[in-house]
Amino acid sequence: MNYPFSALVGQDTMRLALLLNAINPSIGGVLIRGEKGTAKSTAVRALADVLPTIDVVANAPYPFGPNDVPNDAYPLAGETTQQRQVPLVNLPLGVTEDRLLGTINLEAALQEGRKTFEPGLLAQVHQGVLYIDEVNLLNDHVVDVLLDVAAMGVNRVEREGVSASHPARFILIGTMNPEEGDLRPQLLDRFGLSVDVAGSRDKTTRTEIVRRRLAFEADPVQFQAQYAVTEQTLKLQISAARNLLAAVTLPDPLLEMISEIAIAYDVDGMRADLVIHKTATTLAAWEGMRTVTPDHIRTAAALALPHRQRRQPLDDSGLDSQQLDDITERYENEQPREPETSPSEGD
Repeated sequence: MNYPFSALVGQDTMRLALLLNAINPSIGGVLIRGEKGTAKSTAVRALADVLPTIDVVANAPYPFGPNDVPNDAYPLAGETTQQRQVPLVNLPLGVTEDRLLGTINLEAALQEGRKTFEPGLLAQVHQGVLYIDEVNLLNDHVVDVLLDVAAMGVNRVEREGVSASHPARFILIGTMNPEEGDLRPQLLDRFGLSVDVAGSRDKTTRTEIVRRRLAFEADPVQFQAQYAVTEQTLKLQISAARNLLAAVTLPDPLLEMISEIAIAYDVDGMRADLVIHKTATTLAAWEGMRTVTPDHIRTAAALALPHRQRRQPLDDSGLDSQQLDDITERYENEQPREPETSPSEGD
């Protein structure tokens, strides 16, 4: 039984990054970095419970939807669909490439003399959440392969004469303690957003965290019931934002703002620009707005840039916000404001 997402206290930036990826998985996932005991794992597991249910083909062992077209090596079970809770797969650190991607079904090969494809964890997590705790300790090659699949949304496997593929679209979430080592810059860049978390230094906040945690441990069922309404409300808000997302527009002047920010912070390549764009439009949808504002871009940049900046080994992992504030203020003075509406009103 998971701790309710809406019962989490503090860590607003982490919760926002998770919710934005829940609304728009094409953002590319989120890397959460911080010390132990900062609710990283708790938040990730709680997120799956507030995601809207998914449509899957009835009786299929893997959560393929009616619009998915797997390879002939793994046909769909039929056209009848059913609702299913979003899958959450916790990737073990010792996972092998075969277990992750899939491999030859040895039992069928030995008993029936035919080569068939046996899907792996990436089939199980389709339309769900893939969680990697201590991602910095995972084998680099496995991380490379995993991030490639996450970017394409399809898992293609060539094994001993068998060619197979299946859809593999999921929300990728990694957590890590920087004191135990960092990811290579090439791998860091593949995560859409990053958040640094730390324990609160506010007495009131810490007291409330302890109070709620003790109440949950004493009676999980009662504690979950207490937050049932807010959990359902959060589900509806995520669904509404998803429905509004396609209608959100980003004015051309703000596209220039994104480019200016990326140049100012000296990031490599174009991935940062694309992630800021996707994150800003998603944030607007979350707030029930059809047009992106400079403030949306500022918030998006603060999530998309910290792990992409060029820095020396002893540099702080945070983002110098003054330059970002200055750019935002300049564009805010040039843009008209749109009145806020709820997602349901704008849809």
